[in-house]
Amino acid sequence: MDTLSKAKLAMDTVIRIKVVPGHHRLLQEAEERINRAFMVFRSIEQACSRFDVNSELMRACRETGRPVPISPRLFEPLKFALAMAEVTDGAFDPTVGLAQEELGFNRHYLTGETARSTADRLASFRDIVLNERDRTLFLRTPLVIDLGAVAKGFAIDLAASELKDFAGFMIDAGGDLYAGGLNERGELWQVGIRHPIYKHSCLQTLDISNQSICTSGGYERKSPLMKGVHHIIDPKSRRSPNEWISCSIIAPFAMMADAFSTAAFLMNAENGERLIEQAGISGIMMSSNFRIVNVGGI
Repeated sequence: MDTLSKAKLAMDTVIRIKVVPGHHRLLQEAEERINRAFMVFRSIEQACSRFDVNSELMRACRETGRPVPISPRLFEPLKFALAMAEVTDGAFDPTVGLAQEELGFNRHYLTGETARSTADRLASFRDIVLNERDRTLFLRTPLVIDLGAVAKGFAIDLAASELKDFAGFMIDAGGDLYAGGLNERGELWQVGIRHPIYKHSCLQTLDISNQSICTSGGYERKSPLMKGVHHIIDPKSRRSPNEWISCSIIAPFAMMADAFSTAAFLMNAENGERLIEQAGISGIMMSSNFRIVNVGGI
């Protein structure tokens, strides 16, 4: 069966999209839909990037003490991030942006420009108020919101909606992915989860359809300013947790898999595993002593 594949750079990673149209006459439409899917990633980046001082997110973060109207492409991932913060009692907290800036995670991947913000170091997710009716954001104190644990998953889900009518498709955004339908052989998509230590090996291989797999780990993005710190930062200690090396989540939606992989990584083993099981999803985690833990029926 014919397939169509394209790749573009967005959101600090290479986005790869593969479509199985299901019929030769749908090839042209597949290309148009793939281009629309890439446009989704650009629009979410423009709305949610912490690294662009002109993004909708960073413009809103400069407004304190008054309600600011925001677009659905910022409102929805922020709403989900705040719900995760509530569920985890602040272990997952989107106001960790200032701590990330201070640890050197503030350089734009395209321009090289660095973001430097003035904010309240004691701010938490409880200082953010979203008004569902008016779709406004209200900040009680100056803070920096980081949506790195939800925005890419949200973009993947919106891009998947552009491709859902085809026989099959795969969206891979730097290892975070969604597989829809069946592959070109009419089979489930076979997906390998990268081993966090041996980068050319797989930790585990899964056959999936209409599911997402997202991974959080501290083995790639290291702080240029502090040894032993990576980009996943505990909002309370302002340091990186070290109980897990990687945490991969399998879920029906990419934003869910994205957020839960980060949340479980930030929590201790007992709480992280409970979080995954209570959500009815699955996880594959590697502990700091290289033990592989399967959660939720994998």
